[in-house]
Amino acid sequence: MKAYKYRIYPTKGQERVLNALLEECRWLYNKTLEIRKNAWEEEQRQVDWYETKRMIPVYKNTARPTLGKVYSQVLQNVTERVDLAFKAFFRRVKQGETPGFPRFKGRGRYDSMTYAQSGFKIEGNYLDLSKVGRLWMILHRPVEGKVKTCTIHRSSTGKWYVCFACDVESEILPASDKVVGIDLGLTHFATLSTDEKIDNPRFFRKEEKALAKVQRRLSKEEKGTPERARRRRPVARVHERIRWKRQDFTHKLSRRLVNEFGTIVFEDLNVKRMILNHCLAKSIADASWSQLVEFTSNKAEGAGRKVILVNPRNTTKICSKCGILTDKSLANRIHQCICGLNICRDLNAAYNILRLGLQSVGSNP
Repeated sequence: MKAYKYRIYPTKGQERVLNALLEECRWLYNKTLEIRKNAWEEEQRQVDWYETKRMIPVYKNTARPTLGKVYSQVLQNVTERVDLAFKAFFRRVKQGETPGFPRFKGRGRYDSMTYAQSGFKIEGNYLDLSKVGRLWMILHRPVEGKVKTCTIHRSSTGKWYVCFACDVESEILPASDKVVGIDLGLTHFATLSTDEKIDNPRFFRKEEKALAKVQRRLSKEEKGTPERARRRRPVARVHERIRWKRQDFTHKLSRRLVNEFGTIVFEDLNVKRMILNHCLAKSIADASWSQLVEFTSNKAEGAGRKVILVNPRNTTKICSKCGILTDKSLANRIHQCICGLNICRDLNAAYNILRLGLQSVGSNP
């Protein structure tokens, strides 16, 4: 499965229709959640997805006639989302986590709707949606494969997007014997075992002043007023700009790694736990290590490459030449060992990561 995302530009009338459809979906989401929640609290009875789906025609005829303005499969997808939310909740409970119970959606908090199988058609640079009409779409690359679903999304800054989930054939790249171990860090975003160092772009740090400026304006407005709602959009725009820059950087880097190397080895970092360090939390979150690993793994799967995750324990302290454990603080950026090895600590870690990755698949380091 591969997703293709495009920007769409509805007219003012079409935008009003889309917002009205999202509001109807929000009502159905909250109603379905209410039915399932009350059934368990009052009758100790579980309501499944099929039962809630069969109640949609009843709502159309009695409680909410305006649901008829929404395409039928879109409404069925809303009830499926509630079902998936409960399944995810119970799965986390079984795993011993502390998940939050599925919540009701407030006004403006329901931002997407999905056409499953039908109700949409691509005609050149236009998207024909049932109950909406023809929307102009920036088709910057062709849609490949068989389109399965079409999702309309409204961003926090008021932009509209369409995302097609397609079933495509994988494009396997030519086989490559090149391997690389990658140490992720803060001084350098990534240090490769090939002795290449990639600078940390620090996108959030560079936008902090602009973010602080718009957040000060937002904080001066009284909560619940139209003025505060207007001030909220510039804050979302700065965050959107940071996200775009970060995704562009990680997409390009992950594509280069997949194209160049046949086997890529990363540390299996527990970023959620590392962020608990309040001194480094902002820098770690800004670095987006998990995003790089995720993007690289996704691209490698479709290209026939291999991504390996290894235990990061002591990869910096162990000497990559003799294997002796040498203690060092975070401030010490040089690895010095009694065997005579004197190199950058990040490069030493990249060598160890590569060795562990190759050992895990039975190769000779």
